[in-house]
Amino acid sequence: MRDPGGTPGGMGTFLIGGAMTIAGGYLLLQQVTVTGGSWNIWGYNSFGLSLVPLLIGIGVLFYNGRSIIGWLLAGAGALIILVGILMHLNVFFRPTSLFDTLLMLSLLAGGLGLVARSVRSYGATTATTPDQDSRRT
Repeated sequence: MRDPGGTPGGMGTFLIGGAMTIAGGYLLLQQVTVTGGSWNIWGYNSFGLSLVPLLIGIGVLFYNGRSIIGWLLAGAGALIILVGILMHLNVFFRPTSLFDTLLMLSLLAGGLGLVARSVRSYGATTATTPDQDSRRT
């Protein structure tokens, strides 16, 4: 069985780095609050309007499942809804102490560094013979 990256050694480093990365990422994401806003065009709620292409596309596909226009309308409607949801998200980092923030970021960065180091070949040194040493001089 080979270690991460096909290199000798590094399995323990990889596991510790992975655990640190997961812990740091989890703690960091626990401090993030995500809220949604409303879809407004000229002061009116416009979410229902974004459903129109999707519903027309679905109706056309029920009539003819091979209709290119139906697939385009359904795909465009789903894309409009997805983009609209993403565009109206508000992401906030909740207040936390400096120590906690540094701990979270250090775990995340240190873990990523250990994972990256584990795929690099290290720890396997090659011994030189006296014959090889005399050729170098």
